[in-house]
Amino acid sequence: MLQQFLDPAILASISGLDLIAKTVVNGFVAGLHRSPDFGFSQEFAEYRAYSEGDDLRHVDWNVFARTDRCFLKRYRGETNTQVLVLLDTSASMAYGSHEVHKLDFARFLASSLCYMANLQRDAAGLIIFDEDVANYIPPSTRQGQIFRLLHAIEKAEPGTHTDFAKPFVHFQNFLHRKGLVLVLSDFYAEPEVIVKTIEPLRFKGNEVILFHILDPQEIAPKFREPVLLVDMENNANSLEVSPEYARKEYRVKIDAHIEALRSKAKSAGFDYFLMNTARPLDEGLREYLNIRQGRM
Repeated sequence: MLQQFLDPAILASISGLDLIAKTVVNGFVAGLHRSPDFGFSQEFAEYRAYSEGDDLRHVDWNVFARTDRCFLKRYRGETNTQVLVLLDTSASMAYGSHEVHKLDFARFLASSLCYMANLQRDAAGLIIFDEDVANYIPPSTRQGQIFRLLHAIEKAEPGTHTDFAKPFVHFQNFLHRKGLVLVLSDFYAEPEVIVKTIEPLRFKGNEVILFHILDPQEIAPKFREPVLLVDMENNANSLEVSPEYARKEYRVKIDAHIEALRSKAKSAGFDYFLMNTARPLDEGLREYLNIRQGRM
């Protein structure tokens, strides 16, 4: 029942990103409480996972004894980390073969991540970009920050082509405190270029997670007749594709692209997730949490 309620198509019928984010995060946390795979206490909002370098004096050893997982006590008003969400709004993100386009899904995910950071009293911020930085909200824990973030995400519109260099140069110029960087994109660029562009953030001590957002028809296209595919970021480019090509050659190419991005990201010390836009959001968030716990 929870999985059905967190289906992206059903979430799209909810009015307002604040309600969507609250629905996803609250349902996600409730699911964790019922799951035997996670060692969360009922005081989820009062703990966070241990990260390398944290002060061991703040570890809750009672929780560790029960769960074999390491959590730190979180105190009211404490800023645990800096969380920055980078949201790709390039033209290709407007594609969708079902009720929820990639940008819609990315909005839901970005809103949920910001909402979760706000619950944990983390300093959350946002960069919206395509070929340039369209909007930037510096990380903060000040009152009303979550509404500023959600408003910006809700107003984000599809732009032009993607230039990954712009937001990361912006990041390095304005943000000097290390933290958690979450990149939401369809990553339609050469994997080597993407990773080399983002890699300097890792060198500066940031933890980087790539959420690779793709439509199910991009992952495994299914059609019975030849179709004309038009490049959404350059309308001058088009290609007629047969069902046989989509079933065989295209699948080989997209699988190779995904694997190359995953492999190069891992080599650079990033975490990588492929997010299918038809997938319930809580599944992705569970994987996200597994990454955070995997550092222990």
